[in-house]
Amino acid sequence: MKKTLLFIGLFFAFILSSSAQKYALVDMEYILENIPSYENANQQLEKTAETWQAEIEKMQQDVKTMYSNFQANVASLSAKEKTQRENAIVAKENELQQLRNKYFGQEGEMMKRRQALIDPIQDSIYNAIKEIALTSGYKAVIDRASATSMIFASPEIDISNEVLAKLGYSK
Repeated sequence: MKKTLLFIGLFFAFILSSSAQKYALVDMEYILENIPSYENANQQLEKTAETWQAEIEKMQQDVKTMYSNFQANVASLSAKEKTQRENAIVAKENELQQLRNKYFGQEGEMMKRRQALIDPIQDSIYNAIKEIALTSGYKAVIDRASATSMIFASPEIDISNEVLAKLGYSK
């Protein structure tokens, strides 16, 4: 009996304490769409990626051409010439892989540029959300864009426009 009463008491205490919590939602996609510098940064990154991808594709075509020429002439080549051409093709493929890693690898140029252009914007958004949450007494702020299991949330607790206003973008 005591255990049941204790359980019921703890249950009601939990219900009362959780109802006192304040929550808010933000829509990061909406916020980012309304920040012009974010769109400009993405366009710069896309242009750079296209340029680098074209360079990689040209090198891929060069490797393919080298291999086709090798296949066409393999019967007339001496053993030494075969080895030299095979080594040249392998070296070119290695160079291609190094170029891919240089531009698009985990620590490549694209990642560095993304960090330089996008991270400051995301940091300012995070700081604005944090400041709003602290001054308004929110215990949790949830991103509705990444909350895949959220079915419905009242628009009254969405502070996305408040975040934009804090950043100097009125909506």
